[in-house]
Amino acid sequence: MTSSTAPTRRLTKQRKIILEELRKVTSHPTADEIYDMVRQKLPKISLGTVYRNLEVLSTDNLIQIIRAPGGQKRFDGDTRPHHHVLCVQCGCVGDVFNAQDESIDETTIVTDFKILGHTTFFYGICPQCAKKKIMRTSSTQTIKATNEHGDRRTCP
Repeated sequence: MTSSTAPTRRLTKQRKIILEELRKVTSHPTADEIYDMVRQKLPKISLGTVYRNLEVLSTDNLIQIIRAPGGQKRFDGDTRPHHHVLCVQCGCVGDVFNAQDESIDETTIVTDFKILGHTTFFYGICPQCAKKKIMRTSSTQTIKATNEHGDRRTCP
């Protein structure tokens, strides 16, 4: 991660479109979802190119990579300082802007790791899942829900 907020590389046409498409949404899409969005404007772009450019945009501090526990990497076009909340039922990720975590002083952490930063991840139930009828599976007794698309990727 670079310390500068300015891009260190040229913003190519592909990077520009990936960045524009990502900044249009607040759903914190996966690389596959961004690929689907970008292909509408760049039909010949490859998934590998999208992955590489997402890494470049992150390195240049133009986007954030969200590493949700137990899930795929997600991407956020909003680089303002904020945290994220993960729905434990459908897996969608939302933004949390009003949470302060000033109580953590990275210089006082006792570890043999070199601390580069930290993030706080909240867990909860998104409004869409809270409205749905929750189904219990009889075999495991775990709570599951699917979004309107029948999957567990993003909030409906």
